[in-house]
Amino acid sequence: MSVQDFWVVIFVIGFCFQPPVLSSQNLTCHPNDLKALEEFMGGLQTVIGGWAKNFSDDCCKWAGITCNSSFSLGLDDSVDTYRVVELDVSSRKLIGNLSESLGNLEQLRALNLSHNFLKNSPPASLFQLPNLEYLDLSSNYFSGPIPVDINLPSLLFLDISQNFLNGSIPQRICASSTRLQVLNLAVNYLSGTLPPSLGNCSSLEDLCLLTNNLSGGVPEGIYRLQNLTRLTIQDNKLSGPLSKDVGNLINLNRLDISTNWFSGSIPDVFHSLGRLQYFVAHSNNFSGGIPPSLSSSPTISLLNVRNNLLEGPIDLNCSAMTSLASLDLGSNQFDGEIPSNLPSCPHLNNINLARNNLSGQIPDSFKDFHTLNYLSLSNSSHSNLSSALQILQQCQNLTTLVLTMNFYGEELPADPNLHFAKLKVLIIANSRLTGSLPQWLSKSSRLQLLDISWNCLEGTVPAWFGNFTNLFYLDISNNSFTGDIPRSLTGLQSLIYWNVSKVQEPSPDFPLFRKKNVSARALQYNQVWSFPPTLALSNNYLSGQIWPEFGNLKSLHVFDLKFNNLSGSIPSSLSNMTSLEALDLSHNKLSGIIPSSLTRLSFLSKFSVAYNQLEGAIPSGVQFWTFPNSSFEGNSLCGDLAPPCPSKVNTSPVQTRKSRLELGGVYIGIAVGFVFGVACFIVTDRYVWTWHF
Repeated sequence: MSVQDFWVVIFVIGFCFQPPVLSSQNLTCHPNDLKALEEFMGGLQTVIGGWAKNFSDDCCKWAGITCNSSFSLGLDDSVDTYRVVELDVSSRKLIGNLSESLGNLEQLRALNLSHNFLKNSPPASLFQLPNLEYLDLSSNYFSGPIPVDINLPSLLFLDISQNFLNGSIPQRICASSTRLQVLNLAVNYLSGTLPPSLGNCSSLEDLCLLTNNLSGGVPEGIYRLQNLTRLTIQDNKLSGPLSKDVGNLINLNRLDISTNWFSGSIPDVFHSLGRLQYFVAHSNNFSGGIPPSLSSSPTISLLNVRNNLLEGPIDLNCSAMTSLASLDLGSNQFDGEIPSNLPSCPHLNNINLARNNLSGQIPDSFKDFHTLNYLSLSNSSHSNLSSALQILQQCQNLTTLVLTMNFYGEELPADPNLHFAKLKVLIIANSRLTGSLPQWLSKSSRLQLLDISWNCLEGTVPAWFGNFTNLFYLDISNNSFTGDIPRSLTGLQSLIYWNVSKVQEPSPDFPLFRKKNVSARALQYNQVWSFPPTLALSNNYLSGQIWPEFGNLKSLHVFDLKFNNLSGSIPSSLSNMTSLEALDLSHNKLSGIIPSSLTRLSFLSKFSVAYNQLEGAIPSGVQFWTFPNSSFEGNSLCGDLAPPCPSKVNTSPVQTRKSRLELGGVYIGIAVGFVFGVACFIVTDRYVWTWHF
């Protein structure tokens, strides 16, 4: 349960135990509250279901409103009425501005307007309600600064995250709100430094300021917040050292300072943080080694210091780290060998040591690493691939293995006894491996992603690839494979009936990288299921035809066959690959025409048939008009992006484009007329609906 959900439950329970609401038929909502809500409605461009004065003058009967009698609230009113104590219209697709009138709901305890399309500045009056305990304005389009003058003495929970707020955090945000327990200002455009007055929020348990433009250091006052259990300030521009006073936060459970500009050494104070389970400090400029109190913490479950300047040997006390489950030390300057004691960390299942200066072989002790699930050792200098696979196959729960840019020039072992029963992801790219595709790989029937690109593998592509029912990403490009494309690839079930839920499972937030070529910057994916469904067979010596049955792969996004020796025609059935975003057939020996049916591929954004033996007209279609001339060069094609076709000798490309524009203008005119007509029809109806995208 999230912190927000927790507080929602607390307030629901709280209101359930409020003094009972009087049942008198003569009791209606206070006229001041009714007027405030009517003015609130007046600022909206949408209608709240169940709200309107003509439905009922008793606003307490409106959806999302909770009332208590004024007497039960202890108010000294001459006449007992209902007072609005809770207003919850979250996730109602509300569009418009908030009225200052909401500040007149003086008995309001809880206000939830989250997940709507409300815009402009939140009214200052909302920050002056004396009884307000819960305020959630998150996930809207509010802009401008947070009001400077905040007077909410009863406030316990404040969430204004995921908006477009700018300016600085108010200096006196806790001056009157001394009971505040949750403060969430994440995902905005707040700038400036963290106000020292945050140290006055003595009751604060959860402080979330992630994804803003905050700069400077962490004020010492924050380290006095001993009730703090979560401090998440990642993805800002905070700098300077991490103070040793962080050890004063004795109740801290999660500390995330990642993606900032912190520098210096990580302070050796983790022996004081007896409840800390998650320490995330990746993407900073920390130097030195892992402090002893951190490398022997019995409570740390997740340790992520990836992408820093940490150095020296990796020295973890696994006999003490009894809770460690996920370890990410990638992209640092650690040297030496892989620690042989890692299997003695009793719960460790995810390890990323990639992009360091490690060398040597996989420790023999990994044979007993039965908790290991995810292992990335890429971009290092490891050797003896045969031994590595012999050892790692005995990791009974291994599902993801990334060994890219290691074992240079070695042979991919063909030992038929190798078996990775649970393997789902195997990446051994860019290692200049020799040999052929081994038969033992066919036994890894759960494979979802296989990347062995940029090696020196040869031989034919085996037909048993088609037996991988869960395989959605196959990259064997930039090798020396020969022969026909196996027809069995046209039957890959995951590319016919793509179901992301089959691969969308909990996994560590460790980066996986995909390079389009040697010189290009790698694309980073933090989850396996975020990779696009792909068949990449380019830069080989494959021959034969492109099978018409490839049209069955309706879920394929990327189909790359460039730089091969493929011949025959382009099957018109490829138009059935309705999810296709990239199709590259360039630099082959294909002949015939470009099928006009390919214009039906509405998601196609990259297309090339350059340098083949094609002829005839380039198809006309919305997608094809966006492709550059280079997509068609090196053929005998004619049309708008090539020399004019014989039947159109007198029609220049400029004239043709002009005709297209004129035709497009007709279509646009028709569309505008249609939209205008629909709009006129809607305006005559009872309500005017405005949609926000």
